[in-house]
Amino acid sequence: MSGGCNCTTRAAVLLSGGLDSLIAAHLAACDHDLRLAITCDYGQRAAVAEIKAAGIQAARLNIPHHVVSLSWLGDISAAAITSPGAQMPHPQTAQLDEHAVTAETARQVWVPNRNAVFVMVAAAYAEALQCDVVVAGFNAEEAATFPDNSGEFVAAANNLLQYSTANQATIVSPTLEMTKTEMVQLASERGIALDMLYSCYEAGPRHCWQCESCRRLQRALTQGGQWEALGPRL
Repeated sequence: MSGGCNCTTRAAVLLSGGLDSLIAAHLAACDHDLRLAITCDYGQRAAVAEIKAAGIQAARLNIPHHVVSLSWLGDISAAAITSPGAQMPHPQTAQLDEHAVTAETARQVWVPNRNAVFVMVAAAYAEALQCDVVVAGFNAEEAATFPDNSGEFVAAANNLLQYSTANQATIVSPTLEMTKTEMVQLASERGIALDMLYSCYEAGPRHCWQCESCRRLQRALTQGGQWEALGPRL
C-alpha cells in the first residue's frame, strides 16, 4: 500500500521505530509494494516508545501497522533490555569501535534468538498475505558484535524459508552493508524524516543518550550533520 509503487512484489516490513528499520523500509518501498509493518513487543523496556514511533512511521509510509505480542520471549530473557531491574551498559562513544567493549555490551543486551524469531514471525505474515519479501533493517556496524545482523544470518534464514514457507518468501535488508552514519546521510539526501525515531534501550519517553544504541544514533546524527537539528528533539 506504499504510495506510488507499481511493483509486482509485495513485502511485509519489520519496523522497530529505530533508524535502521525506517531507512530499510523507505529503500524497500522503491522496489516492493509494502503491505504491512510489523512491530514486535517482547517485553522490552522501550516497547511503548518503539510502538508509538513505528506506528507514526508506518502511517507516513501509508501501510497498516500491526503489533505482535511475544511476551514469552521477554519472560525467558535475562537481558538488560528486558529486565527492568538490570543495569544497562553505558559505553562511551569512543568505545563503540572497540570490539572487547562492544562484545561485552552485546552479551548484556542479548535476547535469546530474538532476530530469528522476528524474521520468522514476519515470514508467517508474509506468506499469509501473499507477500514475496520480508524487509528487515540490519546494518554493517552492529554486525561486528551481533551475528544476527550479518549477511550470513540473512543467507541462513533465507535458506530455511525455502523449506518453511509455501511461497518461499525471502528476507531482504537494504541497509545490510550500511553504517548508521550512512543511513542518516541518505535520509538527508532523500528527505526522509527522522523526527520520530526511537532507538533507545530504555523506556523513554525520550532517548537516554547513554546506552549503546543511543550512542550509535548520536554518533550517526553528529557525523551526518543532523545532531543539532534532531538530537534535542529525540
